Amino acid sequence: MLNNAIKRNNVNVFGKGPKVIVFAHGFGCDQNAWKFLIDSFTEDYTVVLFDYTGSGKSDHSQYKKEKYNRIEGYVSDLLDVCEALGLKGAVFVGHSVSSMIGLLAANQHPEYFSKLIFIGPSPRYLNTIDYTGGFEQKDLEGLFEFMDSNYLGWSAAMAPAIMGNEERPELAEFLTNSFCSTDPEIARDFARVTFFSDNRSDLSQSTVDSLTLQCSDDIIAPVSVGLYVNEHTPGNEFVQLKATGHCPHISEPQETIRAIKNYLKN
Repeated sequence: MLNNAIKRNNVNVFGKGPKVIVFAHGFGCDQNAWKFLIDSFTEDYTVVLFDYTGSGKSDHSQYKKEKYNRIEGYVSDLLDVCEALGLKGAVFVGHSVSSMIGLLAANQHPEYFSKLIFIGPSPRYLNTIDYTGGFEQKDLEGLFEFMDSNYLGWSAAMAPAIMGNEERPELAEFLTNSFCSTDPEIARDFARVTFFSDNRSDLSQSTVDSLTLQCSDDIIAPVSVGLYVNEHTPGNEFVQLKATGHCPHISEPQETIRAIKNYLKN
Protein backbone atom coordinates (compact mmCIF):
# COMPACT_ATOMS: atom_id res chain seq x y z
CA MET A 1 0.00 0.00 0.00
CA LEU A 2 2.80 2.39 0.91
CA ASN A 3 4.66 1.98 -2.36
CA ASN A 4 1.31 2.24 -4.09
CA ALA A 5 0.82 5.75 -2.68
CA ILE A 6 4.23 6.88 -3.98
CA LYS A 7 3.35 5.74 -7.49
CA ARG A 8 -0.33 6.58 -7.40
CA ASN A 9 0.26 10.16 -6.33
CA ASN A 10 3.42 10.75 -8.37
CA VAL A 11 5.42 11.63 -5.26
CA ASN A 12 8.71 13.43 -5.84
CA VAL A 13 11.22 14.08 -3.05
CA PHE A 14 14.30 16.28 -3.40
CA GLY A 15 16.40 18.76 -1.46
CA LYS A 16 18.92 18.14 1.30
CA GLY A 17 17.57 19.83 4.40
CA PRO A 18 16.90 18.00 7.69
CA LYS A 19 13.32 19.25 7.88
CA VAL A 20 10.55 18.17 5.52
CA ILE A 21 8.17 20.54 3.74
CA VAL A 22 5.18 19.20 1.81
CA PHE A 23 3.52 21.28 -0.91
CA ALA A 24 -0.07 20.40 -1.87
CA HIS A 25 -1.66 21.89 -5.00
CA GLY A 26 -5.18 23.25 -5.37
CA PHE A 27 -8.08 22.45 -7.68
CA GLY A 28 -7.31 22.17 -11.38
CA CYS A 29 -3.55 22.11 -10.81
CA ASP A 30 -0.78 19.65 -10.06
CA GLN A 31 2.62 19.81 -8.39
CA ASN A 32 3.96 21.89 -11.28
CA ALA A 33 2.12 24.86 -9.73
CA TRP A 34 4.96 25.10 -7.17
CA LYS A 35 7.74 25.40 -9.75
CA PHE A 36 8.34 29.09 -9.08
CA LEU A 37 9.21 28.77 -5.40
CA ILE A 38 10.46 25.29 -4.46
CA ASP A 39 14.10 26.01 -5.34
CA SER A 40 14.14 28.48 -2.46
CA PHE A 41 13.52 25.66 0.02
CA THR A 42 15.80 22.85 -1.13
CA GLU A 43 18.82 24.06 0.86
CA ASP A 44 17.06 23.97 4.21
CA TYR A 45 14.36 21.37 3.59
CA THR A 46 13.63 18.05 2.01
CA VAL A 47 10.83 19.00 -0.38
CA VAL A 48 7.88 16.68 -1.04
CA LEU A 49 5.62 17.22 -4.05
CA PHE A 50 2.69 15.06 -5.12
CA ASP A 51 -0.42 15.02 -7.29
CA TYR A 52 -3.83 14.12 -5.93
CA THR A 53 -5.32 11.04 -7.57
CA GLY A 54 -6.81 12.15 -10.88
CA SER A 55 -4.54 15.19 -11.17
CA GLY A 56 -1.28 15.71 -13.04
CA LYS A 57 0.78 12.57 -13.52
CA SER A 58 -0.96 10.58 -10.80
CA ASP A 59 -2.29 7.12 -11.65
CA HIS A 60 -5.69 8.07 -13.05
CA SER A 61 -6.73 4.41 -13.14
CA GLN A 62 -6.98 4.54 -9.35
CA TYR A 63 -9.46 7.40 -9.38
CA LYS A 64 -12.74 6.10 -7.92
CA LYS A 65 -15.66 8.49 -8.06
CA GLU A 66 -17.21 7.07 -4.90
CA LYS A 67 -13.99 7.79 -2.98
CA TYR A 68 -13.22 11.23 -4.34
CA ASN A 69 -16.71 12.72 -4.30
CA ARG A 70 -15.92 13.88 -0.74
CA ILE A 71 -12.98 15.89 0.53
CA GLU A 72 -12.02 12.96 2.76
CA GLY A 73 -10.85 11.06 -0.34
CA TYR A 74 -8.18 13.71 -0.92
CA VAL A 75 -7.34 13.76 2.79
CA SER A 76 -6.62 10.03 2.55
CA ASP A 77 -4.23 10.70 -0.37
CA LEU A 78 -2.25 13.14 1.75
CA LEU A 79 -2.19 10.83 4.77
CA ASP A 80 -1.10 7.89 2.60
CA VAL A 81 1.81 9.96 1.28
CA CYS A 82 2.81 11.00 4.81
CA GLU A 83 2.67 7.39 6.00
CA ALA A 84 4.58 6.08 2.98
CA LEU A 85 7.40 8.56 3.61
CA GLY A 86 7.35 8.08 7.38
CA LEU A 87 6.87 11.79 7.98
CA LYS A 88 6.92 13.27 11.47
CA GLY A 89 6.67 16.97 12.21
CA ALA A 90 6.65 18.09 8.58
CA VAL A 91 5.70 21.58 7.42
CA PHE A 92 2.60 21.49 5.22
CA VAL A 93 1.88 24.16 2.61
CA GLY A 94 -1.53 23.91 0.96
CA HIS A 95 -3.08 26.12 -1.69
CA SER A 96 -6.83 26.81 -1.78
CA VAL A 97 -8.82 23.59 -1.13
CA SER A 98 -5.60 21.91 0.01
CA SER A 99 -5.62 24.19 3.02
CA MET A 100 -8.67 22.38 4.37
CA ILE A 101 -7.35 19.01 3.19
CA GLY A 102 -4.21 19.68 5.25
CA LEU A 103 -6.23 20.83 8.25
CA LEU A 104 -8.36 17.68 8.19
CA ALA A 105 -5.28 15.48 7.80
CA ALA A 106 -3.59 17.20 10.75
CA ASN A 107 -6.73 16.86 12.85
CA GLN A 108 -6.58 13.09 12.27
CA HIS A 109 -2.80 12.71 12.58
CA PRO A 110 -1.22 15.77 14.17
CA GLU A 111 2.06 13.88 14.63
CA TYR A 112 2.75 14.16 10.90
CA PHE A 113 2.86 17.96 10.99
CA SER A 114 4.65 20.70 12.91
CA LYS A 115 3.21 23.69 11.00
CA LEU A 116 0.36 24.23 8.56
CA ILE A 117 0.51 27.04 5.99
CA PHE A 118 -2.72 27.92 4.21
CA ILE A 119 -2.57 29.94 0.98
CA GLY A 120 -5.98 31.41 0.13
CA PRO A 121 -7.94 29.06 2.41
CA SER A 122 -11.71 28.80 2.58
CA PRO A 123 -13.65 26.50 4.91
CA ARG A 124 -16.87 27.18 2.99
CA TYR A 125 -17.44 28.94 -0.33
CA LEU A 126 -21.20 29.32 -0.08
CA ASN A 127 -22.73 32.29 1.71
CA THR A 128 -25.11 31.69 4.60
CA ILE A 129 -27.16 34.06 6.72
CA ASP A 130 -24.29 34.57 9.17
CA TYR A 131 -21.29 33.79 6.97
CA THR A 132 -19.87 35.30 3.79
CA GLY A 133 -18.03 32.70 1.73
CA GLY A 134 -18.16 34.70 -1.50
CA PHE A 135 -20.62 32.67 -3.57
CA GLU A 136 -24.38 32.32 -3.79
CA GLN A 137 -25.98 28.99 -4.68
CA LYS A 138 -27.05 30.33 -8.07
CA ASP A 139 -23.46 31.41 -8.80
CA LEU A 140 -22.20 27.88 -8.31
CA GLU A 141 -25.05 26.34 -10.25
CA GLY A 142 -24.14 28.58 -13.18
CA LEU A 143 -20.49 27.69 -12.83
CA PHE A 144 -21.20 23.97 -13.03
CA GLU A 145 -23.59 24.38 -15.95
CA PHE A 146 -20.79 26.16 -17.81
CA MET A 147 -18.28 23.44 -16.87
CA ASP A 148 -20.66 20.69 -17.99
CA SER A 149 -21.45 22.29 -21.33
CA ASN A 150 -18.03 23.62 -22.32
CA TYR A 151 -15.13 22.71 -20.07
CA LEU A 152 -12.43 24.23 -22.25
CA GLY A 153 -14.43 27.44 -22.56
CA TRP A 154 -14.93 27.48 -18.80
CA SER A 155 -11.18 27.03 -18.29
CA ALA A 156 -10.35 29.89 -20.64
CA ALA A 157 -12.85 32.19 -18.91
CA MET A 158 -12.20 31.24 -15.28
CA ALA A 159 -8.41 31.03 -15.20
CA PRO A 160 -7.87 34.78 -15.80
CA ALA A 161 -10.48 35.66 -13.17
CA ILE A 162 -8.94 33.30 -10.61
CA MET A 163 -5.39 34.40 -11.35
CA GLY A 164 -6.08 38.15 -11.48
CA ASN A 165 -3.14 40.26 -12.66
CA GLU A 166 -4.76 40.93 -16.02
CA GLU A 167 -1.75 43.00 -17.09
CA ARG A 168 0.27 39.75 -17.07
CA PRO A 169 -1.71 37.43 -19.37
CA GLU A 170 1.02 34.79 -19.29
CA LEU A 171 -0.02 33.95 -15.72
CA ALA A 172 -3.59 33.24 -16.77
CA GLU A 173 -2.26 31.18 -19.65
CA PHE A 174 -0.23 29.06 -17.21
CA LEU A 175 -3.35 28.34 -15.16
CA THR A 176 -5.52 27.79 -18.24
CA ASN A 177 -3.09 25.18 -19.52
CA SER A 178 -3.19 23.45 -16.15
CA PHE A 179 -7.00 23.38 -16.16
CA CYS A 180 -7.10 22.15 -19.75
CA SER A 181 -4.70 19.29 -19.04
CA THR A 182 -7.05 17.95 -16.34
CA ASP A 183 -9.63 15.31 -17.23
CA PRO A 184 -12.90 17.30 -17.50
CA GLU A 185 -15.01 14.78 -15.58
CA ILE A 186 -12.50 14.55 -12.73
CA ALA A 187 -12.17 18.34 -12.70
CA ARG A 188 -15.93 18.73 -12.36
CA ASP A 189 -15.99 16.23 -9.50
CA PHE A 190 -13.13 17.99 -7.72
CA ALA A 191 -14.80 21.37 -8.25
CA ARG A 192 -18.00 20.13 -6.62
CA VAL A 193 -16.05 18.75 -3.68
CA THR A 194 -14.20 22.04 -3.36
CA PHE A 195 -17.14 24.42 -3.60
CA PHE A 196 -19.73 22.45 -1.64
CA SER A 197 -17.62 21.33 1.33
CA ASP A 198 -18.20 22.94 4.69
CA ASN A 199 -15.26 22.62 7.07
CA ARG A 200 -16.01 25.51 9.39
CA SER A 201 -16.56 23.23 12.38
CA ASP A 202 -13.19 21.53 11.79
CA LEU A 203 -11.19 24.72 12.31
CA SER A 204 -11.60 24.73 16.08
CA GLN A 205 -10.27 21.16 16.35
CA SER A 206 -6.83 22.08 15.05
CA THR A 207 -3.94 21.43 17.44
CA VAL A 208 -1.14 22.31 14.99
CA ASP A 209 0.04 25.91 14.69
CA SER A 210 -0.84 27.47 11.36
CA LEU A 211 -0.51 30.50 9.11
CA THR A 212 -3.12 32.02 6.82
CA LEU A 213 -1.64 33.80 3.79
CA GLN A 214 -4.41 36.02 2.49
CA CYS A 215 -4.27 37.47 -1.01
CA SER A 216 -5.65 40.86 -1.93
CA ASP A 217 -8.57 41.16 -4.34
CA ASP A 218 -9.19 37.39 -4.39
CA ILE A 219 -12.51 36.43 -5.99
CA ILE A 220 -12.28 32.84 -4.69
CA ALA A 221 -11.37 33.50 -1.06
CA PRO A 222 -12.10 37.10 -0.02
CA VAL A 223 -10.40 38.75 2.95
CA SER A 224 -13.40 38.13 5.19
CA VAL A 225 -12.92 34.38 4.72
CA GLY A 226 -9.23 34.52 5.61
CA LEU A 227 -10.06 36.47 8.74
CA TYR A 228 -12.72 33.88 9.60
CA VAL A 229 -10.11 31.11 9.35
CA ASN A 230 -7.76 33.10 11.54
CA GLU A 231 -10.42 33.85 14.16
CA HIS A 232 -11.72 30.28 14.43
CA THR A 233 -8.48 28.28 14.21
CA PRO A 234 -6.43 27.95 17.42
CA GLY A 235 -2.79 28.96 16.98
CA ASN A 236 -3.36 30.59 13.58
CA GLU A 237 -1.46 33.68 12.41
CA PHE A 238 -2.75 35.94 9.62
CA VAL A 239 -0.65 37.69 6.98
CA GLN A 240 -2.15 39.92 4.31
CA LEU A 241 -0.16 39.71 1.10
CA LYS A 242 0.14 42.50 -1.43
CA ALA A 243 -0.26 39.85 -4.14
CA THR A 244 -3.61 39.97 -5.91
CA GLY A 245 -5.65 37.09 -7.25
CA HIS A 246 -5.87 33.59 -5.83
CA CYS A 247 -2.45 32.13 -6.74
CA PRO A 248 0.38 34.16 -5.16
CA HIS A 249 2.80 31.23 -5.44
CA ILE A 250 2.51 31.73 -9.21
CA SER A 251 1.96 35.47 -9.53
CA GLU A 252 4.21 36.68 -6.70
CA PRO A 253 6.45 33.79 -5.67
CA GLN A 254 9.09 35.97 -3.97
CA GLU A 255 6.56 37.59 -1.65
CA THR A 256 5.07 34.17 -0.92
CA ILE A 257 8.51 32.70 -0.18
CA ARG A 258 9.34 35.55 2.20
CA ALA A 259 6.06 35.15 4.07
CA ILE A 260 6.54 31.40 4.47
CA LYS A 261 10.16 31.72 5.59
CA ASN A 262 9.38 34.53 8.03
CA TYR A 263 6.73 32.37 9.64
CA LEU A 264 9.00 29.33 9.85
CA LYS A 265 11.70 31.34 11.64
CA ASN A 266 9.48 31.51 14.70
